[in-house]
Amino acid sequence: MRMLHTSDWHLGRSLHGVDLLDHQAAYLDHVVDVVRTEQVDAVVVAGDVYDRAIPPVEAVTLLSETLARLAELTTVVLTSGNHDSATRLGFGAALMRERVQLRTRVAGLDRPVEVTDDEGRTLLVYGLPYLDPDTVRSQLAEPGAPVLARSHEAVTAAAMARVRADLAARAGGPRTRSVVVAHAFVVGGVASESERDIRVGGVDHVPSHVLGGVDYAALGHLHGPQVVSGPAGTTMRYSGSPLAYSFSEQHHTKSSVLVELSGEQVRTELVAAPVPRRLAD
Repeated sequence: MRMLHTSDWHLGRSLHGVDLLDHQAAYLDHVVDVVRTEQVDAVVVAGDVYDRAIPPVEAVTLLSETLARLAELTTVVLTSGNHDSATRLGFGAALMRERVQLRTRVAGLDRPVEVTDDEGRTLLVYGLPYLDPDTVRSQLAEPGAPVLARSHEAVTAAAMARVRADLAARAGGPRTRSVVVAHAFVVGGVASESERDIRVGGVDHVPSHVLGGVDYAALGHLHGPQVVSGPAGTTMRYSGSPLAYSFSEQHHTKSSVLVELSGEQVRTELVAAPVPRRLAD
C-alpha cells in the first residue's frame, strides 16, 4: 500500500508581492506525475489547502482541476487547516467524486476513508479537520460531560479517542493499516516564520502521544519537512509546505512524503519538490 503525504499548499499565497500561483501549479503537476509513476493508492493533504478563508478564483480553479486529474489515478483525502474556511472548502463534499474525500467537519471524523489496493489490502484514513478549541470543544465533549478544556491537547485527544474506538471495534477482522491526517503543532516539531500563530491561552502544542494508536500520522501546519518522535508503533512526520513561504525556509528541502505500509513496516521516502525560484538573502 503506497500513500503520498503532502500539506500546506496555501494556494493563492504571494511572497513579498510575488504571485506564487504558477509555482504552485508546477508543484501540483509534479504531484500528479509522482502519483502516476509510483502507482500511489492514496494522496493525503493535511490542511491549509488554501492560504485564506476566501481564496482567489484562480486558486479555486487550480484546486478543482488538480483534484479532477488526481481522481483519475488515485483516492484523495483533504482536510482543512487553520488557514482554510472549513465550510467553504467542504462545500459540495457530498457531490464530489467517490475518489475525492473532503474531511472538514467534526461529525464523522471517526469514519475513515477506506482505500483498497489491487491486492485487496485495506488502508483506513482518518481525516481530522483543524480543531480550533474555541469552536469544537463543545462538539467533542461526551454527552452529559463538561465542555472540554480550552486547549489543542484536549480537543485532539477527544478526536483521537473516537478514532481509536473505531479501530477497536474493527479488531478481530482482517489486518488493516491505519493513518490519521492532522493539522496541528505537535511537540518536537520545529516552526518557521510563515506559520500562523494558533495559540489558545498561550498554548499551541499537542503532545505526540495524543496521536498514537495508528500506523502513521500525516501531519500538517509546520512548513519544514521533519520527523516527530511519537509513541511506539506510530510513525509521525510533517511533509512540510511545497514552496518556501518565508526567508526562514530558504534552506529547507521542500518535498512530499512517499509512505509505504507493507506487512508490519512503515517506510517513508522524501520526494523532492520542484523549485521554480530559490530564495536568497
